[in-house]
Amino acid sequence: MLAQEHCAALIESMFGVTISDDYRPVAWMGRYPVDVTTMLVGLHVAAAILTAILVMIGAHSVLAYLQFDSAAVWAGQVWRLFTYAFVHSPSALLWFAVEMYMLFVFGREVERFIGRRAYITLYIILLVAPAVLLTIWGIWQRSVLSLASGSSALHFGIFVAFATIYPRAELFLRIMTKWVVLILAAVYTLQLLAYHAWSDLMVVWTSIGAAFLFIEMHGAGPELAWWDTLKTRFAPKPKFHVVPNMRSSRSTESDDVYGSIDPILDKISKFGIGSLTASERRQLDRERERLLKKSE
Repeated sequence: MLAQEHCAALIESMFGVTISDDYRPVAWMGRYPVDVTTMLVGLHVAAAILTAILVMIGAHSVLAYLQFDSAAVWAGQVWRLFTYAFVHSPSALLWFAVEMYMLFVFGREVERFIGRRAYITLYIILLVAPAVLLTIWGIWQRSVLSLASGSSALHFGIFVAFATIYPRAELFLRIMTKWVVLILAAVYTLQLLAYHAWSDLMVVWTSIGAAFLFIEMHGAGPELAWWDTLKTRFAPKPKFHVVPNMRSSRSTESDDVYGSIDPILDKISKFGIGSLTASERRQLDRERERLLKKSE
């Protein structure tokens, strides 16, 4: 936290811009920041407590109206597209606690890196995209998700987003995050294949693909030649060459410098300069040269 504030102060003094609230906590509880991830963890914990109470008093039939069922969605119960991930089985509360811890640790880092608005968008995509695909698949075959599969796949997608941003960060037993993701994805896939859980398998891989592509589209993931080629091929070709206004470009230039260099400085402060990708190093060098020319 102190490193992030130091980076923010450094940018403000160097570039003369005001740091956007998008990279700051939503609120503070004393000295402790409250960000979107913290609020999501609180929401899931409250939902888990409510689920346990409903099961305890024998009202677990209410939960059947919250789980995902493609047939029920086509019948008009569209709230199931959102509520399925907030129904947590009391028999799996130990794994739920581990899941919430991972969401709190890795989700906060993703939120700080891409910003609050982008993080909320990512979470909504991971929540809705698998359910929408299963609903479409439900035209041919009815799809139902178990209590734990929706939430776990959603938050595994958040971990995939973290690993896409910091692929070389070392976690358990000094294993880099990119290998941890591949190992967990392989184990997850084999488990679901063994039980022919096709719906759950689609949810898992939709979450993995959506998280990875979302981070890549924001330019924060590893540099991939095939991805750059694909973006270049489908990028619109300019028809006219517009000469920029020098006066207006200076103010825009400052905003661009801040927007591009703040996540990089934050990454350096947490994991060192060795964690930067080749594209991030080039971007840092460009902004440094631009600052030197401006000071001259």
